[in-house]
Amino acid sequence: MAAPRAAMACAPAWPHGHWKTTTLIGGLRLSGITAPMVLDGPMTGAWFLTYVEQILVPTLRPGDIVILDNLGAHKSAAARRAIKAAGASLLFLSPYSPDLNPIENAFSKLKALLR
Repeated sequence: MAAPRAAMACAPAWPHGHWKTTTLIGGLRLSGITAPMVLDGPMTGAWFLTYVEQILVPTLRPGDIVILDNLGAHKSAAARRAIKAAGASLLFLSPYSPDLNPIENAFSKLKALLR
């Protein structure tokens, strides 16, 4: 027997718990995106430190400002030291304010192309 109509309308169209997380991180300059990295999975403190040391810091110039949201992975003391050692400064956004993050506009355009 078929499921009642109401039950069919509420059934998910995807298997529960089978989401794939892809993380994109990068910098934004007036000239465009810089230091991009794609991670197959969520951002962790270890991945963020690796990104900062191996990808971001080599592109930083004295006087650059690195803007970060308040993701726990971004709070690494070692990552902060590496950014400051490159001559850049850190600016953390207010909690729950992705609309103030300049790179979110670029990421939203990229996500629209991927959909």
